[in-house]
Formats: sequence, structure tokens, C-alpha cells
Amino acid sequence: MTSITSMNIVYDKFFIGGEWIAPSSDKVIVSIDPSTELTNGQVPEALEADIDKAVAAARTAFDDPSTWSGCDPAERAKVMLRLADEIDARAAGFQERVSAQNGMPVAVAAQLEIGYPSAILRYYADLASKAEFSEIRPGMFGGEIEVRRQPIGVVAAIVPWNFPQALTMFKLAPALATGCTIVIKPSPETVLDAYLLAEAVEAAGVPAGVVNIAPGGREAGAHLVSHPLVNKVAFTGSTAAGQKIGEVCGRLLRPATLELGGKSAAIVLDDADLDLSKIGEGLFTSTLLNNGQTCFLGTRILAPKSRYEEVVDAFTAFAGSLQVGVASSPDTQIGPMATARQRERVESYISQGKNAGARITVGGSRPRDLDAGFFVEPTVFADVDNRAAIAQEEIFGPVLSVISYQDDEHAIQLANDSKFGLGGTVWTSDPERGAALARRVHTGTIGINRYIPDPAAPFGGVKNSGLGRELGPEGLASYQETQTIYL
Repeated sequence: MTSITSMNIVYDKFFIGGEWIAPSSDKVIVSIDPSTELTNGQVPEALEADIDKAVAAARTAFDDPSTWSGCDPAERAKVMLRLADEIDARAAGFQERVSAQNGMPVAVAAQLEIGYPSAILRYYADLASKAEFSEIRPGMFGGEIEVRRQPIGVVAAIVPWNFPQALTMFKLAPALATGCTIVIKPSPETVLDAYLLAEAVEAAGVPAGVVNIAPGGREAGAHLVSHPLVNKVAFTGSTAAGQKIGEVCGRLLRPATLELGGKSAAIVLDDADLDLSKIGEGLFTSTLLNNGQTCFLGTRILAPKSRYEEVVDAFTAFAGSLQVGVASSPDTQIGPMATARQRERVESYISQGKNAGARITVGGSRPRDLDAGFFVEPTVFADVDNRAAIAQEEIFGPVLSVISYQDDEHAIQLANDSKFGLGGTVWTSDPERGAALARRVHTGTIGINRYIPDPAAPFGGVKNSGLGRELGPEGLASYQETQTIYL
């Protein structure tokens, strides 16, 4: 099933229907380390025939209530807890493989790709064991009504490369908790960690067909989204791809959860404490996490005119202090872009910013001391117009734009002047003032002096940042459909 050499990890089968099965063709996905540009390994590429097998396995498992969908939720929770344990037992492997594939610094992977995914799984296992999946209500016209919340069916989960395990669990955990079965299509850029998850699923004794994993490209994803035996689509990725998926699901009347792009505002109020020794960690998590390749980041820094240069200087010092290096080094804070194409995209936006008249205060080029890898220096632009491309379009790299505002009303206006609405932060010495302002920002999530998605709270966006919510008790609802019985 797998062979390992000192340089390569090679898989030659898919995990479908609880078994390791041969692919339908000899096509492969080759994994490249963005820090070194060397090969990590390879896995088979799923084509339509392989997706058909995965969906059929999930359908068979779902349609037999004794397999998963009809099991007692407490029994499902026990299996989920075993899976969490098996994932934790492979923590070092997940950390190494994720960092080697997408350039995520190992220190970041230790926080968000290890521990966090299993915590989400345990959270939903707890919900599964406690949630009421049926209730009796009195009818307005007499009699009683039973309202049942039952699993929606077979879920197609399409996962991006930036946080492959965390975002897989955003979908897998609530699906398992409600009794759904699932087909997971990892991104071609992050496939080796998906095989560790498959091994954990097998070791945990998850019933055959409940979890199926088939790495593939856009064609495989499109086939999965439109497959007639799929009941729901859960997607995280670009707005453009999400719009295409939404069109297909709309035509098929198929529910979809779409967590898409972002261009969030970090609003620095005039009373904010800019001492980097106090706020540096929070700034990093909310503005440059994972090399800037994070959808919720506040990459539009809104600064009061009265303190504008002070804010520019603070962010310049902050970005300039970050250690750039290979993802495998524990000292690295900013690693490479995930692919050469992504680096080209980021560099294109840096050029656009320059051409539009914005001023680079730090960064703006490739590190001179790194000969290989897809690196871009953390970059800060000052004197940015909120209408500029670098302020309105998602760059998905370590690039920040500092924009001036006149007063709180102007800050809210600028924050909402975006086609996106996923995240955001407010930086202030007065949390109550910050919360009052945050409530007026049109976004799905926002933090006061900090930001990190919490498994206990719903996460998702408005406008071009998507549809639906993941995480929290609300995350269960999108994997259920209700049935009303008039008793």
C-alpha cells in the first residue's frame, strides 16, 4: 500500500469503502516541498471512475442504518473519540507532512494542524452524545408534532491546501456526529497528510464506507459536486470556485456550505496600545498567519489619521521582525508560498501596489539569503487607497495595506466597503468601545484585540465570503434535514 524512502513517500491506492483499492489509471499527483522545490512523494490521482467508487461506498454505508446513520449517537461519539486518539498518535507525521507540502511553518502547524483538528472532533463527539435529534411539540390545532433531525446523507467535502487537516475536520466532525457518510477530496497540493488521516480512520474502526478519501484535481472535484448520489457539498476555497459550485448546487437544489475568500479589516482605534511586546502575537495570528495564506486575515489595516505614521511604523517593525525561512525550522515565522504560481500571484499584486502609488515600507521582494523555495518577504504598503486592487482583492500572501481614516464612522464605512466579509479585528484599549464598533462591521466573524476561530462558535462569511456556517452547535444543522410527523 505504501513504500517510504529517505526522500519520498509513495502511495499507490485510495482509501475507499474501508479498503485500500487500486486507482482506475496510472495518473499521479506529485507533491513538491515549497521550501526546497524538491519532491516529497506522490499519490494516485482520482478520476471520475474513482470518485464514482467513493460515492457508491458512502451511499451504501449511509443507506444501511445499522452501519452509521441509524446508530445511537452515543455510539457514534465513541468511534469519533477513538478517531481523535488515532489522529493525536500521528501528530508528528501530520506536522511534518503538512509543512513539507504547503510551507506552513512547523510552529504554526503545531498549533493549528495538530491538536486543533482532534479538538474539533472531540467537541462534536460531545455534541453527538448530548444533542436532541427529536422533539415533541404541541400543535396549534390540537394533537402533537414530532420534529426529527436526521442526517442529510452523503457529503462531498472539498478541502483546500492552506489548513488541510483543520478544514477537513470542520466538515468531517459534524458530518460524523449527525450520522452522515462522506467523500473527502483533498487539494492536489496537500495529499500526503490525507493518507495519514485515512490510516487513522482505519485504525479507529470507523465502519467501512463512512469515510472515503480520494485526492484529485478540479475535474474530480467537479464530478463529485454534481454526482447524483451526493446530498450535500461542503467546500472551502476561492470565491470564484465557490460561485461555480454554488451554481451547480443551485441547479440541483443541493445544499452547500461555502467558506470562501476574505479581505478583512483590522481597525486600529485611536486609543490602541501599539506596544509590539504586548500585541505582537495577536497581530501575527490575525494578519500574517500561515505566511498570509489564510482567508480570515485582516490584511487591510485601518489607521486613524491622527496616529497614521505611528501605526505604519508599528506594522513596519512588526513585519520586518518576522523570521523568514524554511518551513521545517522551528524558528521560522514566515515560510514560502505554497506553489510557484501562488508566489507569482503575490508578486503581481506587489507590482500593482507600486504602480498605483502606494509606498512599500518593508519587504516587497524575495529574500536574498534563500536560493530555493517560493519565498516572498513580509510586505507593508502605506498610503493605500481603499479602492486600490491591493486593498480590495484577496492576495493570499504576506502583504498588508495601511489605509487612513478620519473617525470611527469613516472606519466602519471603509471596513464595510468590500465585497468580502469573513473576519476582522478591532484594536483598542477599551473593549466595550471595540465591541460596539465590531457589531457594525458587516462580517461573519470579528475579534477584539485577538482573532482565532473557536470550535464552539459558528464560523463563516457574508457577501463574497460564502454561505452557511461551520463549527459550533450551528455547524450540525447544515448536515441535517428535518422531518415533521403530525401525531
